[in-house]
Amino acid sequence: AQPKPYREQRVLKQLMDDLQLKSLPEHIECFDNSNLQGSNPVASMVCFRKGRPFKSDYRKYHIKTVEGPNDFASMQEIVKRRYSRVQKEGKSLPDLVVVDGGKGQLSAAVAALRSLNLYGQLPVIGIAKKLEEIYFPGDQYPIHIQKRSESLKLLQHLRNEAHRFAISFHRQQRSKKTISSSLLQLEGVGQTSAMKLLRKFKSVNKIRQASLEELSAVVGKAKASSILKQLSK
Repeated sequence: AQPKPYREQRVLKQLMDDLQLKSLPEHIECFDNSNLQGSNPVASMVCFRKGRPFKSDYRKYHIKTVEGPNDFASMQEIVKRRYSRVQKEGKSLPDLVVVDGGKGQLSAAVAALRSLNLYGQLPVIGIAKKLEEIYFPGDQYPIHIQKRSESLKLLQHLRNEAHRFAISFHRQQRSKKTISSSLLQLEGVGQTSAMKLLRKFKSVNKIRQASLEELSAVVGKAKASSILKQLSK
């Protein structure tokens, strides 16, 4: 078997040829949105370096500027936030940007890059789910990379990883919301106390099991004893 670095080099070379890139895509970033039923819209960006996940560069985003489920506007927001930050911090741009989705998502990413004067400086593609079609900006028709090719597998790995990361962040947010709303139903617990308790104990069950001292350290003694009383019913 070939050593890993050699194999990864070969796959990147294949991807470079398939996408007609000018340089080896050693640093790739991939974006995905997750808004199950439009609640808690979040998004993710995953980073691969030399063909492998580089987890310390993964990023999670809360969608800030978009009302309701709008994948295109959300994609535009996160791509813009990511690269305006990269510009501000003087970090290096990726060799390739991948967005999960077809023409609409890709156009949104392109609009974001244009607004930062980055369009044309870094290649960007969209990968559409059903038929694994690869879209390029300005091209009406997608290209298909051979189903079994290693370069398509790498793109799928990126896309699936971005998807997994977005979904797990989304679930986290949703469970936080559920827990904080059940805490808010307790008498004398407002938003601030609920968030403090959530940060410290992570779940209602753990709050129920906490000692008076542990709870008092977070919300004060009177409130702590009232919470414990209500939760023990």
